[in-house]
Amino acid sequence: MSSGPDTAVDENRLEELIIQAQTALPVELPALANQCASALGLDTALIYLVDLQQRLLIPLDEALEPLPVDRSSAGWAYRTVSPRVAEGDDGLILWMPLVDGAERLGVLAVRTASLDAVRMRRSRMLAHLFAMLVTSKRAYSDWLAARTRTATMRLPTEMLRAFLPPRTIGSSRCVSTAVVEPAYDIAGDAFDHSVVKNVLHTMILDAMGHDLTAGLTTSVAMAAARNARRGGGDTVDVVASVDQALAQWLPDHFCTGVLCRLDAETGVLHWVNCGHPPPLLIRAERVLAGALDRPPQPPIGLAGPLAPAARQVHETTLEPGDCVLLYTDGVVEARDADGAEFGLDRFTDFIIRSSAAGQRPAETLRLLIHAILDYQRNQLRDDVTILLFEWHPQRR
Repeated sequence: MSSGPDTAVDENRLEELIIQAQTALPVELPALANQCASALGLDTALIYLVDLQQRLLIPLDEALEPLPVDRSSAGWAYRTVSPRVAEGDDGLILWMPLVDGAERLGVLAVRTASLDAVRMRRSRMLAHLFAMLVTSKRAYSDWLAARTRTATMRLPTEMLRAFLPPRTIGSSRCVSTAVVEPAYDIAGDAFDHSVVKNVLHTMILDAMGHDLTAGLTTSVAMAAARNARRGGGDTVDVVASVDQALAQWLPDHFCTGVLCRLDAETGVLHWVNCGHPPPLLIRAERVLAGALDRPPQPPIGLAGPLAPAARQVHETTLEPGDCVLLYTDGVVEARDADGAEFGLDRFTDFIIRSSAAGQRPAETLRLLIHAILDYQRNQLRDDVTILLFEWHPQRR
């Protein structure tokens, strides 16, 4: 690497651009990225965001073509969350991952005539800046949402996705990540995860049906759960809030689900299973058979005499490095052309092998959901949702 020409920074210009960024429209981000790169002594910077199914990296510059996640230097940076240097037509291209917390957003392509420690540091700063800008602006930008779509989305999916949190959240102690398919036609499945101080809350839901009412059922369930959590409720309160909301506002509609509460300091896990496939516990690269199986409880939202008298909350203590898997039945029931199911063994084996190979949890699920789609030739008979969380306590 060369130290290159003068590396002085125009701090006044950079300050102006950062102030300008606060009010910039999302469509102005490509030009702003180039201006910030110039102020940092770099050539240009291009923003690429990953599409909804994490197959393509789509440039915000509409004149450019998308890049494949699985077969490009840009995709390598996205998959591994690590910088990648490649030869360009007139210099070097430094592919920097765009990450918001634990959530992978895309990559930043920084062009520079030469690369040294100073330019690497400035490129990293630029990537951090634009990850925050994209995150802050995509919450209200239909343009950014549209750029990351490759197909037309159905109305029930549009409604349900408005409630979904980021795919990946976490801290140094724990990470939770999830995927849903079919990306543009999902209706009854949903996931939720949230961090409250040192506690990770996760939830997976599967409503009956595949229409607007199914999406509405899971949307109301998520809203009720968040309302209870934000009001300081414990696990029992959260489940009771969802039960009551569905019984009151959507009588005769219910869903199955699992709600979990993990204390990220102690590893104590509480969970409630409401008529759903039991969570799976993976420890030391093997599934602990039946570790989280408990007697089934009724689905969420049943009213009158069918409503349970009380929800039973189960408890266990995780060990460092443990993974917990929540999933909907569409995962294991996916069938190939001969009618053979994808199956629970194939599902867990994929997770274990990917983890043993050093894949991050979010990358493991990205690869897994694509494997399930390929197995069923992209024709899912049922919604598929998978949520995985890991506990990695800090060493003292």
